[in-house]
Amino acid sequence: MNGFWAVCKRELKGYFVTPVAYVFLVIFLFFAGYLTFTKGDFFKMQQADMRAFFSFMPLLFVFMVPCTTMRLWSEERKTGSIELLLTLPITVPQAVLGKFFAAWIFLGIALLLTFPMPLTVCWLGEPDIGLIVMGYLGTFLMAGGYLAVGSFFSAITKNQVISFILAVVACAILMYIGMPSTLDFLASFLPLGLVQAVENMSIQAHFESIQKGVLEAKDILYYVILMVGWIAAGMIILEERKAA
Repeated sequence: MNGFWAVCKRELKGYFVTPVAYVFLVIFLFFAGYLTFTKGDFFKMQQADMRAFFSFMPLLFVFMVPCTTMRLWSEERKTGSIELLLTLPITVPQAVLGKFFAAWIFLGIALLLTFPMPLTVCWLGEPDIGLIVMGYLGTFLMAGGYLAVGSFFSAITKNQVISFILAVVACAILMYIGMPSTLDFLASFLPLGLVQAVENMSIQAHFESIQKGVLEAKDILYYVILMVGWIAAGMIILEERKAA
């Protein structure tokens, strides 16, 4: 446990040592606001809610989360510091989980910095606070899912650009397979049961379910399985490298 906390604190502190974290936060907050107020027609809707804000989070995180994960292990492998890290008195699971939770906390901080949005909505009207809380919870869980995917691809390559591209593609697939247009296309030649199975594998479907204010066990279980599965796969890759 001490190894886990040591890695987690080291990684979290490392985000703010360089300007990279601040640039990420500025870009994220800019696009979150831009998409909400322009593409989301926030004011034209004339409703005091955050549906426009949350509706763009899956797409925005498809690109922003891989920006965070591409350096998790790729940089360690490129500089050779991964060998030093893995020789320390910590296990591979402790190192992987420490890096994962540090990045997840960082993304949580990015979400917390969007607090002017709910304040604006509350000032304009009387929104359903429960829906706003559930929207943030769903977004945070979705970020964890994308993060686990990106962490795996960072572990398999030394090149940060390749890691970023692979993570974006994988996260985009997880999102788009749950889009209505994709499901309608698949329904034209696949059995209904198979189409529903594809939808259940989509991060978009479970995010929208939570966003509606319905917190079901199947949605929580989905995110847990998604994160555990990709993190475990990354651990296997790193364990093999450590043994080599």
